[in-house]
Amino acid sequence: MTELVHLDVADGVATITLDSEHNRNALSRQLVTELRDHLASAEADADAKVIVLRSAHRVFCSGADLSEAAEGSMQQGAAALIDLQRRLATSAKPVVVVLGGPVRAGGLGLVGAADIVLATRPVTFALTEVRLALAPAVISLSLLPRLAPRAASDLFLTGRKFDAVEAAEIGLVTRVVEDGELESGLQAVLADLAQGYPQGFRETKALLNHDLVERIDRLGDQVAEQSARLFGSDEAREAMLAFLSRKG
Repeated sequence: MTELVHLDVADGVATITLDSEHNRNALSRQLVTELRDHLASAEADADAKVIVLRSAHRVFCSGADLSEAAEGSMQQGAAALIDLQRRLATSAKPVVVVLGGPVRAGGLGLVGAADIVLATRPVTFALTEVRLALAPAVISLSLLPRLAPRAASDLFLTGRKFDAVEAAEIGLVTRVVEDGELESGLQAVLADLAQGYPQGFRETKALLNHDLVERIDRLGDQVAEQSARLFGSDEAREAMLAFLSRKG
């Protein structure tokens, strides 16, 4: 089986790269499992002070793997995405997400759970769940604490696209850089983080993410059940199959 997620540790940085181009890094069972395992390895690696999460290709993440979702229950998939968000938030190491291309639906949960998010100006986002008879239930755990409430209402209900500048204005993205300046922007962030100490990172992240982690622990089971129920509904199955037929 070809690996869909890669881990490389160098110069104090653990870089985790999503590399599932055939489905635009959709959150398949294999990709989520490998991402979880690599996060655990990066967390345990004493040589890594910082974790960087990025894509090998243009699209960062297209959301749930709808071909898998249309085939069966998403209870396990929902629980796995909740676990990923919690792992990112509770990591003792700063997590930097690097975005050079689009992010859709469930992929925004990874963005919301990260500590620092760097995006190029052309990057677009969309919470498209309502257009598939779904709700952004699982990813609301990390997104609602980040987003301005009125912005969340707008974006969750309309499913419209929004750009990196708007994402920064509403609290989803940390820094926006010009196209072509992503690597230099990342190096600037890493240079600042290189001056921190592990104890400082660990204790500061516990302060920053206390409420987010408490929210995940309190609501995780509830939103996982909601997500599974919606994915398993006739209305959602019809919408997903229609979407997949148009895509095909």
